[in-house]
Amino acid sequence: MLTKIAKKSAGSVKRGAKATLAAKNETAKKIVAFDFDGTLTSKDSFLAFLQAAKGNLQIASALTFQPQMLLDYARTRDRGALKARLLHGLLGDISQADLEILIKAFVTRTGKSLFRPDALKTWAEHDQPDRLRVIVTASPELLVAPFGRLIGADRIIGTRLKFSEAGTLLPELTGLNCRGEEKMCRLHEAFGDGLDLEAAYGDTAGDTEMLAAARHGHYRVFTQKP
Repeated sequence: MLTKIAKKSAGSVKRGAKATLAAKNETAKKIVAFDFDGTLTSKDSFLAFLQAAKGNLQIASALTFQPQMLLDYARTRDRGALKARLLHGLLGDISQADLEILIKAFVTRTGKSLFRPDALKTWAEHDQPDRLRVIVTASPELLVAPFGRLIGADRIIGTRLKFSEAGTLLPELTGLNCRGEEKMCRLHEAFGDGLDLEAAYGDTAGDTEMLAAARHGHYRVFTQKP
């Protein structure tokens, strides 16, 4: 019995050591950060998802019959809050599992059709052993993650939707909208204070801090349409 326990403990130690080594190797690599919407893609993926799921008429109706969303946005300019409330207004108390099914179907249908060819070319050029390709986006992480996996992203960092204890969607976020300074906060959260930001690509004021922090910042360099 003691022998079995000892072996089990040794196995756990080895797995822990491997996980620690993997984490160290990851943080030792140079980070190449890409914004998603408008940079890697030619259009907003969140809006494209809503259009596919509910259509323009229902989106317009949600904004028309819930005007407080737009009034609050005009007052606060909080895009994250607007996205969370609009998503909930259209999908209601959908479970996280059902939302992921909708997203998976959308990504399967869409494939790489949203991506800019010149952006994907640069993305491929950064596929090097000493680098990690990271997507950092204000769009929901839950939505962008399957797109990231489709193109081989090492990490996807995005805005976090909030779900109830029962697993249903709430009209708010977990944390802040991932734009501006929050992009750098999330990068440091993921890779620590030793973050080595080799390059960053973006296309709006929401990418300013990330571009400034990078060794090589690239603003609106991708122009090709899918």
